[in-house]
This record gives sequence, structure tokens and C-alpha cells, in this order.
Amino acid sequence: MADGTRTAPRRHGDTPSTALAFRHLCTLPPGPERDELRQATICAWLPMAYRLASRFRNRGESLEDLRQVAAIGLVNAVDRYDPFRGKAFETYAVPTVVGELKRHFRDHTWDVHVPRRIQDLRNRVRVARRDLSQGLGGRTPTSAEIANATGLTHEDVVSGLEALDSYSTLSLDADVPGTDGGCSLGDTLGSCDPALEVAVDREAVKPGMRRLSERERTILYMRFFCDMTQGSIAQALGISQMHVSRLLTRCCEQLRRQALQNAP
Repeated sequence: MADGTRTAPRRHGDTPSTALAFRHLCTLPPGPERDELRQATICAWLPMAYRLASRFRNRGESLEDLRQVAAIGLVNAVDRYDPFRGKAFETYAVPTVVGELKRHFRDHTWDVHVPRRIQDLRNRVRVARRDLSQGLGGRTPTSAEIANATGLTHEDVVSGLEALDSYSTLSLDADVPGTDGGCSLGDTLGSCDPALEVAVDREAVKPGMRRLSERERTILYMRFFCDMTQGSIAQALGISQMHVSRLLTRCCEQLRRQALQNAP
């Protein structure tokens, strides 16, 4: 005879007979006697809660933490259970404890915040991909195959697949897979190209460059793109270094003035 007024099959040895205790608990006023009976009833059903917690092992959470979550669900079930409704306590407690465990995974174990709907899509896609892979000889099913098996749209399948990578994240200090430990993920991140800092300036002076004479543009190109000295430029063009210096100063000032005028 399982707990409650209805008979429930005993599938495990962790379903104690506490029907009388629950009925008596409902009649007791707040006080030490009620607290003691409540505590004894919770302890009697803890093995069942721990068994339910063990179903969720190997999902990244320690078994001890899962047992604590299951115990919270059990306490809620004991406090809310009404034995006079004719339902066995086990029938009421199991979904309450399992629901607490699922909420824990939904709300506390994701490294990246994902909406509830996307989490549900992830679970459906994960199960379908696992089952389909077994029937395909280990081959990973395509998104179209997953959509056909689940009845989801292609967009929902893609969202679920993307969420599979959101459950856990890696530190930038983690080693890159396939290396000997000398390279971290952070080392693979790109850095800012110094040339980007001058790209905007180059675009800003283009209109002014078109207004310069061919010799002035040549001098600027030789100085700032070929990195030639003023003396080398003067020798190449057959003019004095002083003249090159004056031309560079005048051209740069003209380009700067025009760029500032055209700036938004």
C-alpha cells in the first residue's frame, strides 16, 4: 500500500507508507510536534528524491548539488500535499521534484542566458539528433532530417542547434584543441589592424588630393607611401630639398583644411 488513499505500485524500495502521518500532519497546529512529524516525513521520502536526482547526473552538475535541489522539491511537495484529495503522495511528489530539478538546469546551469522557448527547442533537437544518429549509423543528421522528425520548422531547428553551444562556454585561457598546450583560445583572437586607424583619414583627403597638381601628388606619394626622405625626393625630381619641404608643408595644410571643411 503506497502513500495516500489509492493504491500505487511499488516499483522501488524508497516509497514508505506515510499516509497516516500526512493525515495527522494536516490536523496538527503549528508547533514542535508538527515540526517533528514534518521533518520525519521528509526524511522518510528523501531516498526517493535522491533517486530522482540521480537521473540528472552527468549533465555538468555534481550529484550533491542535484540532491539538494531535489530535497527542496520534496519539501515543497510535503508542504503542499493534501492527503484528503485521494491521490498518492508519490504521484504528487515525483513531478514536483522533477520539475524543481528541471528548473534548476533551466535557470542556473546555462553559461549564456537563453530564453525558455529556445531551451525547449534545444532539448527537442538534442534528443532527435541523438535518436536519428543511431539509425543513420552514427552519421550526424541534417537540419532537414531533424525538422522532419520533430515537426519543427527549419528556423526552429537552427535555433535549437545554436543553443546546443550555449549551455557551456570555454575560458579564453583554455588550450586550443589539437595543440600541445602552448596556445590558448585567447591567442587565436584577432587584434585591431593599425592601418584601420588611417583608413578614414585617407578617404577624407581623397577629394583634396584630386585638386593637387601631379607633381604635388607625386611628392606626397614618395614621402608618405614610399617613405622617402626629403633629400631623396629632391634628388629624384631635380629640385632643392628646401623646395620639397615647402611643397610638403603647403600640401598637407591644404589637405587638412579641406578635410575639416568637409567633415560632418
